[in-house]
Amino acid sequence: MRENQGFTKNNMKKRQPLPPTYFIIYLLLAIGLHFILPIMQLIYFPYKYSGILLMGIGIWLNLWADGLFKRKNTTVKPLEKSSALIIEGPFRFSRHPMYLGMVVGLLGVAIILGSLIAFLVPIAFLITMHIVFIRCEEKALEQVFGQEYLDYKKRVRCWL
Repeated sequence: MRENQGFTKNNMKKRQPLPPTYFIIYLLLAIGLHFILPIMQLIYFPYKYSGILLMGIGIWLNLWADGLFKRKNTTVKPLEKSSALIIEGPFRFSRHPMYLGMVVGLLGVAIILGSLIAFLVPIAFLITMHIVFIRCEEKALEQVFGQEYLDYKKRVRCWL
C-alpha cells in the first residue's frame, strides 16, 4: 500500500471549506428558501414526521463511516493524508457514505419543511459535493491505492 500524499494544490485548494461547512450552508439555505419562497407545499402533517427518520438515518450513516475512519486510524478530512482504503461497513454500498448521509439528512429536512423549494437543496448539495470533492478525492485515491481502488470502484457505486 502506498502512502497518500494528500490532495495537491492542483486538484483541491488548501483553503477549501470542508464538507460539513457546505452541509450547514445548504441546511440554512433550505430553511431560508422555504420561508422566503414557500413554493407549493408538497408534504403535510403527519407525513412530515418521516423527515425526522431520514435525518436520523443520515446522522447514523455519518457516525458509522466516521467510526470506521477512526478505527482504521486514518483521516476523514479530504485534504489530509489517508493511510487506509476503507471498503467495509457503509462503504460496501456507497463509496461516499458520509456525503450520502448528508444528502439523506438534507432530504429529511426537506420533508419536514415540505415545500418544493426545500427539495431542490439536497439535489444541489449532491451536485456540489460531486464537483467540489468527489472527483478530486477519487483521482487521489486512484493514485494512492491504484488497482485496489479501481476494483473497488467497479464493485461499489459512487452514491448508492
